[in-house]
Amino acid sequence: MISTRFRQNVSHVLQRLDVATSRVSATAFVAVILLTFNITLAVRGFPTSWQVYFTTVSNTVILIFLFSFKHTDHRGLTALQLKLDEVIRSIPAANDHLVSIERADENEIVALEKEQKSVHESLKGAQEGSEIEPITEQELAALLRLRRPGSENL
Repeated sequence: MISTRFRQNVSHVLQRLDVATSRVSATAFVAVILLTFNITLAVRGFPTSWQVYFTTVSNTVILIFLFSFKHTDHRGLTALQLKLDEVIRSIPAANDHLVSIERADENEIVALEKEQKSVHESLKGAQEGSEIEPITEQELAALLRLRRPGSENL
């Protein structure tokens, strides 16, 4: 069984790899290497052994990056999902069932999507005839203090 410490270390390395490869300088570096390699191949008469070596190395790098990006993408989506779940839980009028919607059956998702569309359409129709006043900064601050755990209610 793989230890938790080992998983954390691998995750940390994959996150750093994702950050490093997301930079423009990394793209430029790879472009220069590929251009240099192709020019060298052309000058040397396209040796077969070099092409096989390059293909093997490039396929290995592609597989490593595939899993690296999958890991970091999944981690980011999980963090985003947790944040959204917290927002849903903090709103009293929100449908708490939406917190675990990603684990729902496909028919249930379609039904909830139709329900949400009808709610949005009814709200849209109700708002067309009324003028909504913008909230002031003081009102927003008061609302945020009311929602913050441990703060005094005004």
